[in-house]
Amino acid sequence: MNKPVDLGITDGAPEGKLTEDAFAAARALIGAKLRPEQFLRDASVDSIIIFANGVGDLNPLYRDQEYARWTRFGGLIAHPCFPWAHHWPGRSYWGLPGVHGFGVAIDCEFYRNVRPGDRINVWNRVLDVKDKQSKFSGRMAMQYLESTYTNQRDEIVSRALGLTARHERKASREKGKYKDIKTHVYTDEERARIDTMVLTEPDRIRGTNTRHWEDVNVGDTIDEIARGPLSMSDTMAFVIASGRGAAHGALLRHAAKHPKHYIRNVKAGGGIEYTGIGHHREDFAKEVGVPGMYDYLPQRACWFATAITNWMGDDAVIKRLRMEARMFNCQGDTTFITGTVVKKYVKDRSALVDIEMKGVNQRGDLSSPGFATVMLPSKDISTRIPIDGTVCELDLPPVR
Repeated sequence: MNKPVDLGITDGAPEGKLTEDAFAAARALIGAKLRPEQFLRDASVDSIIIFANGVGDLNPLYRDQEYARWTRFGGLIAHPCFPWAHHWPGRSYWGLPGVHGFGVAIDCEFYRNVRPGDRINVWNRVLDVKDKQSKFSGRMAMQYLESTYTNQRDEIVSRALGLTARHERKASREKGKYKDIKTHVYTDEERARIDTMVLTEPDRIRGTNTRHWEDVNVGDTIDEIARGPLSMSDTMAFVIASGRGAAHGALLRHAAKHPKHYIRNVKAGGGIEYTGIGHHREDFAKEVGVPGMYDYLPQRACWFATAITNWMGDDAVIKRLRMEARMFNCQGDTTFITGTVVKKYVKDRSALVDIEMKGVNQRGDLSSPGFATVMLPSKDISTRIPIDGTVCELDLPPVR
């Protein structure tokens, strides 16, 4: 008879503490290079299209080979955030076991397009760990991780700074900051407005209609897009698009290596689940102080990238994208994303515009401030636009 094996996986989520020793152990990793998760590595026509589906992007440049063939790229390219499928910025199993993590900000600069046949690699570097206070849980830790994405030629594709907030699960539950938030009940008019915005979005994708730098003015707004109401299908689609997932033996072996990141779901016979299951299961989300299942930070950031690429057209280049999650985006919430041009300038012969962005939910709350820099084609022949590769270095202030 086989004896029971103690893998250290508990029925409930581990209740880790933010002690001085825990902070010291996390800070000891500053400067360290961390192993990424490395799920989806290869870019293919199928994986590029599946990623576009998973983030709800309808741009034919990322989906239609025949359309893309007649663009300046001569073929299909991936959504700018596609490298994140290989490893979500800021995410890793490092430090503070049993303390729940929520992604709170991504600040990414883009260098090269990804095309079918590319193979993505990533290496992560720990930048900092800060001891902070939060209305959500009291004491919290903010972790800063830099992810550098390269292709098979060791060329940098993009570089992202990811911030992860770590909260004690018990403190988050007991604070109950969001306990009074209920799932929004939409009127027929509200639902019709959202459905119309989503269904007519392709009509507002700039595409081959070149947007020139000279035709953009400070104060111009970009076209608004809607994402929601958020459902489990949305969050699962993002996981699938990112190549995430392991089952049975593959899942159990990984859980045995990282027992503080997994639980046995006693309500479902004791099956193994990752502690991030709150993205898909409401009862566990409430165990970590969130009123319902919620989206992923890189998922929401991809929506911001879509709003920009819809507006800028095929002949422009997105250079930088920053997005902060100030509020949870829970099941039933809708995010309306727009932006305003706040600066227009030329740097290193590149014609650039800066765009202040914002994501507002159906209650009118600013849930997600953002920022983007776009390189637009100019009618001035002394400026330049790359096919692949950067021609302009941005001065990026740190995210804090």
